[in-house]
Amino acid sequence: MSEQSYIARTSGLRGKDYLGYAMVDAAGCLVFSLVTTLLQKYYTDIFHLSPLFIMLMFIAARIWDAINDPIMGRICDTVRPTGSGRYRQWLLYVAAPLALASILMFIKWPGIGETGHETATRVYATVTYILFGMIYTALQIPYGSLASVVTTDVSERSRLSVFRSIGAALGSIPVLVIASFAYEKRLDAAGNIVMGENGKAITDMQYTPVIIGVVIMSLCSMIMLFISYGLNRERVRTKPQEPEKGASFKAVKLLFGSRAFIAVSLTALLLLAGQMFTQSFYTYLFDDYFHANWMNLASQACTYSPMIIMMFFLPGLARRIGKKEICATGVAFAAAANLILFFLRGMEPSQLMWIFLVLCFVSGCGLTTVVMQLWAIAADAIDDIEVKTGSRDDGTAYSVFNFFRKLGQVLAAVCVNGALIGMNYRYEKGAVQTMDNLKIMYDLATVIPAVLFALMAVMLFVFYPLNRQKTAELQVQKERRLRESYEKRLIDI
Repeated sequence: MSEQSYIARTSGLRGKDYLGYAMVDAAGCLVFSLVTTLLQKYYTDIFHLSPLFIMLMFIAARIWDAINDPIMGRICDTVRPTGSGRYRQWLLYVAAPLALASILMFIKWPGIGETGHETATRVYATVTYILFGMIYTALQIPYGSLASVVTTDVSERSRLSVFRSIGAALGSIPVLVIASFAYEKRLDAAGNIVMGENGKAITDMQYTPVIIGVVIMSLCSMIMLFISYGLNRERVRTKPQEPEKGASFKAVKLLFGSRAFIAVSLTALLLLAGQMFTQSFYTYLFDDYFHANWMNLASQACTYSPMIIMMFFLPGLARRIGKKEICATGVAFAAAANLILFFLRGMEPSQLMWIFLVLCFVSGCGLTTVVMQLWAIAADAIDDIEVKTGSRDDGTAYSVFNFFRKLGQVLAAVCVNGALIGMNYRYEKGAVQTMDNLKIMYDLATVIPAVLFALMAVMLFVFYPLNRQKTAELQVQKERRLRESYEKRLIDI
């Protein structure tokens, strides 16, 4: 038996495998993009919730996640596998509940969002948002773990990470169509268009196009999860193990003792915070500052279009240069692009919008490196723990990793709503923003992503230890671990 035979026997992905794996994240992002792009502005403009309440609600939901996520991770690691595997089965279980929870978040029942029903609105928003988060966790943790049993080959995992990123990008596009067409010009009692202090027509988010789009996207997400179940396959089949006393604590302790895992988890936190901040806050910026809602779609096209080019050569480039090296360099460019936007704040909005989109493209090129390789880096960090300790709990590992990403949502919520509070954003029905407020809005929309992406670069350059050479050594050690697990009958191949 050759040196790489165990890795070879648990690899060999084909086009169907990459498509099926990518489709899961595309389905998930169809509904998750509703949260990252629309929900914040929907809460202020349709439900008329204050930015302070929204921020506190998001923080409370993440506190609950600190309990919910590890529980879901242990369930994945200890539940008896079915004929379809340990993690793949969850694609079926969550498909319909996730679609329903997504729709419930955006339904405006009679009285919700109206004066005199503030308490009912707050309770409804909180319950439906937390419900969505719990069900989405039941998809994301098994899905993250799936990469480890779909293939053990580092190159195939790198390509899987690229395809996952492409799936996420494709799943995030439809919501931008809603964001671009969900607004109408405000009219006064006489039917005249209401103008703002800057002489531009004020537009308001409309409920009907939003809820129609949400229903369509949620149902498409459900159908895609059903299809992806049939396309995925687990090549490493772990056998049922009797749960040991204190196993959960031991698994979490190993994760927090790993420099590589903590570094990639913090990178994921900052990445999601940056992405969610721009997706949420840009809806305000493009509507109130630029008065050009079409920029929602254009800016995301500039951010994600680099994937179309880089998907063909990034895996090979990462293999030759190193995942750590190329990701750290890329995100440094993203930070620089946003910093340049901040220093251009003195320009008139009409002159600035095209420069803004060009620099969004530059930032997108840099971010694409880490977006496409993040999950491969996370798998490397989990492999590093296994070869050093002999312990592997994928569900628990991805539950902790997923929790860090949710902390990124908290950071984004604090940044978005803190920015709205800091600029004195007026969210009451019929409110008009002042010019001073709009100038502060632009400053915060550019400097906050610059800081977040700069911190990511430092995290990858300085703290993440698995460079190209160490990753190659890890692959050799992983072959030995696979052989030992197979000989001890801990896994089937």
